[in-house]
Amino acid sequence: MKVRYFDHAATTAVKQEVLKEMLAYFEIQYGNPSSLYSIGRNSKRAIENARQKVAFVLNCKPKEIYFTGCGSESDNLAIKGFARKNKNKGNHIITTKIEHPAVINTCKTLEKEGFSVTYLNVNKDGVIDIQELESSITQNTILITIMFANNEIGSIEPISQIGKIASKKNIIFHTDCVQAIGNEKIDVKQMNIDMLSLSAHKFYGPKGVGALYIKEGLEFEKLQDGGHQEKNKRAGTENIAGIVGLGKAIEIANKNIEKYNEKLLNLRNYYIKQVTKNIKDIKINGGLEKRLSGNANIGFKGIDAQQLLLELDREGICVSTGSACSSGIDEPSHVLTAVGCPKEYITGSIRVTFGEENTKEDVEYLVKNLINITNKIRNT
Repeated sequence: MKVRYFDHAATTAVKQEVLKEMLAYFEIQYGNPSSLYSIGRNSKRAIENARQKVAFVLNCKPKEIYFTGCGSESDNLAIKGFARKNKNKGNHIITTKIEHPAVINTCKTLEKEGFSVTYLNVNKDGVIDIQELESSITQNTILITIMFANNEIGSIEPISQIGKIASKKNIIFHTDCVQAIGNEKIDVKQMNIDMLSLSAHKFYGPKGVGALYIKEGLEFEKLQDGGHQEKNKRAGTENIAGIVGLGKAIEIANKNIEKYNEKLLNLRNYYIKQVTKNIKDIKINGGLEKRLSGNANIGFKGIDAQQLLLELDREGICVSTGSACSSGIDEPSHVLTAVGCPKEYITGSIRVTFGEENTKEDVEYLVKNLINITNKIRNT
């Protein structure tokens, strides 16, 4: 049976061009980059080359890029590292109610350490109110951390406005950009972003490697002790092949971003049109304007999303009920709750996220099976 994959917000396949570039650092150029002999130096050069590629895409200096193990580690290092190092300047952090668990749970940890955290509301589209953000700022506010684009409903926040406010108030602004890289053009200088997290496996790179941009001059604490890798801020022998793959993947994604988005938007709009036309009692979660082009989160009234997911899986269809990092948790989605989605639709909501290998025929196959399965479940 052919597998039709519609869960690109969870992860993507590694591109052949990316894998090809990585292979040499498993088999030939396998030297430890901290070693002084030639294959060690070659590994070090490969890391710095990847660092330059990331910096080019974000419009920052290569020395402002730190490689990590994933987006979650980048979030932790940015938020905890900065807050702990600068707690003498203030103890107030502002975030939102719809952040990824890597941000929300990091903020909860800091609350236990004496930090105060404001969790901003979002509207039905999943977007914050700028006025609420401004009114939440106090003289003790040292950090604003708000995601660029939401992982469940794809809502895009007013990043440039947030960055402008933070800069004017002399507050550091961090954004979890894991879902946005490869989907949105990002310029950290123009957008007044001070720290940014990303993860390679969201844009057709390998799993197990991420990156963190931290503006030059910002002081932050490291989270783990060990060697002096990554400018003494992230101990441990570098994942050379993974870093090389991240660099190649972000380079490709940046070159193809307009064409990629156009394709995904057409597929998403066609999918939503067909579902709306053929299935009753549905609800599109989040707005369609300020949203990632490949994201469609729809609630099916009277349907158990887990059952729907498993029934689709039997037909070779891969979708999600929300964040892959929250799977196995029985609590309703904190994102759908925050946007005011009624409970009868939350429990029946699935997230479909399109990728470059998807076709119109794939969408038609998905919709046909959604019609059959929802009818069967509702009639049972």
